[in-house]
Amino acid sequence: MTGAYPLLARRLAPGRRFVIGLPFGWLTVFFLLPFFILLYISFVDMGSDIHPFKPLWDSQAGVLRLKYENYLSIFRPTDGGALFQTVYVDAYLRSIGYALCTGVLCLLLGYPFAYFIARAKPSVRPALLMMVMLPFWTSFLLRVYAWKGILADQGVLNQLLMLLGITHEPVQMLYTSVSMLVGMTYVYLPFMVLPLYANLVKLDVRLLEAAKDLGATPWKAFWLVTVPLSKAGIVAGFMLVFIPAVGEFVIPSLLGGPENLMVGRVVWDEMFSSNNWPRASALAVSMIALVVLPLALYYQHVGNAAEPLPAAPAADADQKEH
Repeated sequence: MTGAYPLLARRLAPGRRFVIGLPFGWLTVFFLLPFFILLYISFVDMGSDIHPFKPLWDSQAGVLRLKYENYLSIFRPTDGGALFQTVYVDAYLRSIGYALCTGVLCLLLGYPFAYFIARAKPSVRPALLMMVMLPFWTSFLLRVYAWKGILADQGVLNQLLMLLGITHEPVQMLYTSVSMLVGMTYVYLPFMVLPLYANLVKLDVRLLEAAKDLGATPWKAFWLVTVPLSKAGIVAGFMLVFIPAVGEFVIPSLLGGPENLMVGRVVWDEMFSSNNWPRASALAVSMIALVVLPLALYYQHVGNAAEPLPAAPAADADQKEH
């Protein structure tokens, strides 16, 4: 029997390698490969050509020609202005600001939703979760266009406000920061609710009962017990909202105005309007680095903090006797 387990482990090793290698293969094909293609194009000097896939290696001169100007132009204005005061940096900062605000709004709205679903009866939870996921059954574009009809000057919301006598003329809501945040919060709210629910539903309610027995009020028990134990769900939900919101393209195009230019629209304009694929690729690579590097540092910090402490050395035989 002692040699049976190593033999079984060797037989299961190919299966384990397949299970582990499948997500790595997926990431390689659908993330690393496109990323390296963008990285390659970002150093290309297109010149007067119409295609961006030019060789970086100059065989005649025997040198590697990398056009770093595609990256430098992102941070250096062409009109002699101050460093970092460019439309690209403004778009980056605006995208990060909208993504942060969207994450905070989704957290404020999604936490009560997730908490209510997690504390509901087990027989009711599937129906409540289905209601959260119901918007995914409708086209993304249709949902965003619906908000155009709601927030327009002659839309449903303005008509209701004028009917109730709150306003006497339409209020400008469409093509503003308000419409941007409303649309992005509505679209990404389920991405916050589902991770929070998965975390809160596993919470041991006996901890709340113990806090109550120790004299804590319900609000204090919520802040000292529930919120810390749901930290993993908060972080996961915030990342699921923040990462796609940074590069959002459709919502700013349909609900945002000219002053709400985000980096996704800038990349589109550079690639398809200006036909400047290298600069568009440099913008995309910079945006990926802007999101991935902080995440990698955060998860490295979390992983180091979660490492178990080394086991204490075994006590001497004399100490065991005492």
